[in-house]
Amino acid sequence: MSEQMLAEQQTLIPVYALMDQLPETEGPRPESPLCHADLASLAEQGSREGGVRLQEQALLGHLVLRGSLQNESFVQGFAQVMGMALPGALESAAAGDASVRWISPDEWLLIVPGKQAFSLEKQLREVMAGHFSIANVSGGQTVLVLAGQDAVNVLKKSTGYDLRDRNFPVGKVVTTTFAKTQAVIRRTGQQEWELVVRRSFADYVWLWLQDASAEYGLTVTA
Repeated sequence: MSEQMLAEQQTLIPVYALMDQLPETEGPRPESPLCHADLASLAEQGSREGGVRLQEQALLGHLVLRGSLQNESFVQGFAQVMGMALPGALESAAAGDASVRWISPDEWLLIVPGKQAFSLEKQLREVMAGHFSIANVSGGQTVLVLAGQDAVNVLKKSTGYDLRDRNFPVGKVVTTTFAKTQAVIRRTGQQEWELVVRRSFADYVWLWLQDASAEYGLTVTA
């Protein structure tokens, strides 16, 4: 390969497309995967007591980041923009309304308020260099919060992962089987868990949780 061709490759400017999934314009707005379930009505009609509380955190921003921890620009750029470090294996971190989950040795899931996803993606791209990628998958996922004294018993029905405190402390994250699908499970409190599920399986997971919670009493929070 000639020196000219090498020089041309080194000066190539990466091209990528950015799309604001929650633009400030009139017209149809994005809908939650569970919008048709009318969770507000379920919350009003449902019980005010129960061993399990279930809520969807709808329309958050989901950014998948991939890069090497050996890439200082990637690591330091994330810390500069987000005010927290990328977590290690099976760990999570949070700062304000943002949280980040370790997914694999070179992959993290950053979840932020929906209206911030577009601007944060631009800021991250501006400070990062080298080999990395950022993908906005906000429309393809949602977050379910499962809480209450019997929340862990519902999870035990749903996944074979060891949920004992010594193996699954607060802050830990795993990607594992959940019923007949998959979920990213993060423990956020002694009796609280977050499930990141794919949009196409949101109905299935919600109905599964409703059924699995029935014996403990279920409270739906809008």
